[in-house]
Amino acid sequence: MTASPLQERHSVAKDYANVGALRELWDYRELFYFLAWRDIKLRYKQTALGVLWVVIQPLFTMLVFTALFGGLAKIPTDGIPRPIFYFSALLPWTYFSSTLSHAGLSLVGNANLLTKIYFPRIILPAAAALSGLLDFLIASVLLAGFIAYYRTPVTWTLVLWPVLIAPLALLALGAGSFLAALNVRYRDIRYAIPFAIQLWLFVTPIIYPSSFVPEQFRWLLALNPLTGIIEAYRHALVPSQAIHWDAVGLSLAVDLAVFLGGVAFFRRAEREFADTV
Repeated sequence: MTASPLQERHSVAKDYANVGALRELWDYRELFYFLAWRDIKLRYKQTALGVLWVVIQPLFTMLVFTALFGGLAKIPTDGIPRPIFYFSALLPWTYFSSTLSHAGLSLVGNANLLTKIYFPRIILPAAAALSGLLDFLIASVLLAGFIAYYRTPVTWTLVLWPVLIAPLALLALGAGSFLAALNVRYRDIRYAIPFAIQLWLFVTPIIYPSSFVPEQFRWLLALNPLTGIIEAYRHALVPSQAIHWDAVGLSLAVDLAVFLGGVAFFRRAEREFADTV
């Protein structure tokens, strides 16, 4: 069936709008970097330990998990040393949960900017995603100490560690953009975000390996977009860990869908932000 001239014009206009949006992001790149740097400075302003909190949070959580779930509950770690097992999962989880929280509140928290000047609104949740990467990279340095202490062989799979930042950041940005747009309309989202993050922790293989879940239910676990990322991060450090690449592929596909869906929802709701916020 041949498209009508009206449909063709609508399609061309939509494509042009998408190209224009990408051009706007590039045109406002300096504001993007400025907002990301501002988030970093505000996060540790007037704190006694400053950037050390980047390491303290996942480190002490790892110690608690090792003592409770490893020592007392005896949850298996598939032969991976428990500190490496927990810490390698807590680093991407900490980045994701922190970015989700900051991005979800980014529009309401910057209401004064939304009502005064024009700029691509997606910059606000994207700045939260970018600023969190610095914390992630700093905390990743501590892993070198664990690798040396446990004499974990370093192989080519270690290159997956920085490569996996891309799908992790896209997932955080997609989910964060969706929640940010939703929070403008429904302010109780700010209370739902911490609760959702708590629940998400337990359905993600951080405390336990995927092998701990009965095989007939693992496909449900793979629908969690963080499952494949967490498993791949562990595999990057300990290649001997059994990894199901089909489950990883499914998680990454869901990851991409969350990103595209979240950004699309944000773009549709964007025109109402200044009036609603």
